[in-house]
Amino acid sequence: MVADTPASRDRVVDAARALCIVVVTLWHWTLSVNHRTADGSLAMPNPIDAVPGGWLATWVLQIMPVFFLVGGYANLVGRQRAQARGTTAGQFVRGRLRRLLWPTAVWALVWLAGELIAAALPGPHRWMWEWFPGYLTPLWFLGVYGLLIAAVPITASLHDRYGAGVLAALVLLIALGSVANRGAGLAWAGWVTAALVWVFCHQLGYAWRGWELGRRPPAQRLAVAGIGLAGLAGLTVGAGYPLSMVGTTGAESNIFPTNAAIAALAVFQLGLLALITPAAERLLRRPAAWKPVVALNVAALTIFLWHMTAYLVVLWAYEGLGGTLSAEPTAGWWAQRWLWLLAPSAVLAVLAALFLQVELAARRPRKEAGR
Repeated sequence: MVADTPASRDRVVDAARALCIVVVTLWHWTLSVNHRTADGSLAMPNPIDAVPGGWLATWVLQIMPVFFLVGGYANLVGRQRAQARGTTAGQFVRGRLRRLLWPTAVWALVWLAGELIAAALPGPHRWMWEWFPGYLTPLWFLGVYGLLIAAVPITASLHDRYGAGVLAALVLLIALGSVANRGAGLAWAGWVTAALVWVFCHQLGYAWRGWELGRRPPAQRLAVAGIGLAGLAGLTVGAGYPLSMVGTTGAESNIFPTNAAIAALAVFQLGLLALITPAAERLLRRPAAWKPVVALNVAALTIFLWHMTAYLVVLWAYEGLGGTLSAEPTAGWWAQRWLWLLAPSAVLAVLAALFLQVELAARRPRKEAGR
């Protein structure tokens, strides 16, 4: 696959997707203070509030906007290729959704089977969502992204016809929703705004592709990053949005429901990606740098779905051997980060060997009836 990579491929997009998978996985494994609560449930706060200036790292490490930027870019490329082949919009959407839903369905069935077996055994049983809802929280991404895939024929057509006008309209709607939510106290407006923010991020991915932002003059790329940074500073310092782009203990969250600060973060991160594109492309043409990117992208969804299962296997083994989970990011907690990196990695490697074929099968083209 490394040798067959066409010269025209935008390797920075693939590297950005790989980075997202790595950051999400390592964050959940090593930067979550997972511990048991009084009723035996598992909580997973992060230590950002305990690290002076830690919020600043989240302006780079909160990479959910990048997931949607990459998704928008990839979906626009896929749509353009589908149109060139004469594939209908419905066929395109079904193909994209199959790649997302098949591996997810297998993951869900395996967990459901395990839950039903545990429930049938003697003794009390608590369902996963009762004792560790944090395990399921990252999966909101799959639902939102699936809806965005279904809307690609519409949103991509709007991008083709109106371009920046669509982004401007979304910014206006996000601003109005933010005023209604934060100013007038309308909770429903906050959730409408959240949906608009993710549409905006996905639409930015179209702009990344359609306008070839990574190949624009340096001043233009710097301007994109500057606009995003100015928006972040204005919203956090001037408008009272939280400084941290991830939820912290006892504080308001920018991500649930998603607000305007995440939209500004997406612009900032897109600018950063555009700024590093020339240097990153040169680096990624070296096989030593490109090989791990290819490997991670092959298994991206498998890793995303199963990384928390790998973590739980290690956690159960750790507690079974007499270990106690710390509820605070103490010096001892920091000293153990190597364990929570290496051990889940080994388990995830086994899970990937078992389930990667599902992801690969879902990507294979499927013949439509009558063709």
